[in-house]
Amino acid sequence: MVLNVEGSLFLVTEFQHITPGNWRAMVQAKLKNLKTGKIVQQRFRSTDSIDAAFLEMKNMEYLYQDGENYCFMDTQSYDQVMLSKDVVGEAMQYVVPNSQVKITFHEGKALSIDLPSAVVLKVTKTDPGVKGDTVTNVFKPALLETGLEVKVPLFLKTGDKVKVDTRTGEFLERAND
Repeated sequence: MVLNVEGSLFLVTEFQHITPGNWRAMVQAKLKNLKTGKIVQQRFRSTDSIDAAFLEMKNMEYLYQDGENYCFMDTQSYDQVMLSKDVVGEAMQYVVPNSQVKITFHEGKALSIDLPSAVVLKVTKTDPGVKGDTVTNVFKPALLETGLEVKVPLFLKTGDKVKVDTRTGEFLERAND
C-alpha cells in the first residue's frame, strides 16, 4: 500500500499492530519514501488520519533508449512517455525493446516499473564449456542481450535463451525457443 504522509509518498514495507496493556492500540510501520528511497519507522495511532495514494497502473511497451532516458508507449492510447534513469533504476537490465511492462503512475507522474517475476533473455556471449567438466552445479559467466551478466551452467552456449529471476538476477532455467 502507498500512503500520502505529509505530502510525500511512502510504500508500506512492513507493519505490526501493537496493543500494549491497557493503552490504546497502534500500528508500527516501516515506510519507504518513493522519492528518496529512505526507509523510516512511523507509529500511527487510532486517532491519526492517513491518506491512501491513488495509483494508476498502465501496460506499456519499451521502445528505445535516448541517452539517459527510456521511451515507453501506452498500449491503449499509443501515447509515448520518456522516463529517466532515476525512475527505471536497475529494472532496465531485464527489459528488451518491444517487451511489455507495467508502470505505476501517481497524478500523471511515473513512480516505478513493475517487472514480471522472470524474463527470457538471449545469451550474447559466453565461453564454451570444456569437455570433461561434468561436475554438477558448475557455472560460468554469460552476457545477456540487455548487458546483464549472470552465472549459467556449462552446457549453455551463445545464442541460447535463458530464464532469469528479476528479483534476484539469478539464472533459473534454459528457455525453449
